[in-house]
Amino acid sequence: YADDEVDIAVGPTASPVALAMLPVAEEYKKILLVEPAVADSITGERWNPYIFRTGRNSSQDASANAAALGQTGNVIAMLANDNAFGRDAVKAAREFTKRARIVHEEYLPVGTTDFTAGLQRIIDRLKDQPGQKYLSVIWSGSPTPFPKIADLELDKRFGIKLATGGNILPAMVAYKNFPGMEGALYYYFGIHRNPVNEWLVANHYKQFTTPPDFFTAGGMSAAIAIVEALKRTKGDTTTSKLVATMQGMSFETPKGTMTFRKEDHQAMQDMFHFRIKNDPAFPWGVPELVRVIPASELQIPIRNKR
Repeated sequence: YADDEVDIAVGPTASPVALAMLPVAEEYKKILLVEPAVADSITGERWNPYIFRTGRNSSQDASANAAALGQTGNVIAMLANDNAFGRDAVKAAREFTKRARIVHEEYLPVGTTDFTAGLQRIIDRLKDQPGQKYLSVIWSGSPTPFPKIADLELDKRFGIKLATGGNILPAMVAYKNFPGMEGALYYYFGIHRNPVNEWLVANHYKQFTTPPDFFTAGGMSAAIAIVEALKRTKGDTTTSKLVATMQGMSFETPKGTMTFRKEDHQAMQDMFHFRIKNDPAFPWGVPELVRVIPASELQIPIRNKR
């Protein structure tokens, strides 16, 4: 904002960094468009009027996963990063999981290389529980716990099934070990049938010979939001004009229509219930669409205090 005199900044990638940047945007009275940091508090209690977010938040993840997996009788243990992303996600999961029971929370640092102790605590808590047992993993960063989970054969030995959300394609290589696994995701290139995604997929394959990942789709969504706002202001980058224009603004993205909610500038968006298929044509577990979870069904609360 100061050195380059920019009117809009986009990013950052991690929730702890995003939270540190929120007061900077407020100090300079300039827009920060958040993509893909997820923590609820970014558009919740730490929010200010200069913050917009195209990325989904923890509550959207949690509400969608509850819609996919929160049946009566299910018993769930949570494994998450020990940071703002993981803790906000588990907090939201507790709020939205009404019929199933969450009986354990396990937090491990980003960069953990040995998941044995944490997974053993989860096994001990779940193995004698009545009902269908799930280990729900909310994880960002490398290494991931999925190879160790596969080694432990939790379903075969203890009747514990795995549940998780979508992830980047390299992380989803481990999903091939869990055919039939269900959850809810933000974006997968093969699910979305709309002109924007068709353009993105075709051009990404043309340029890189690989499909776009969900961070790629998120970046495109953020860029489209900025272009749409500038079209409507006829190029006027005055912050007050941009804020007034973007509040309530709808725009088309690779995953469908998003709308910035007026109250907290969170992009309201559909989510997607998936089931993993082990397709030999792809090196990762392929999420097949079970159903679209409409934004209107998610009922995401407004958490900011302004």
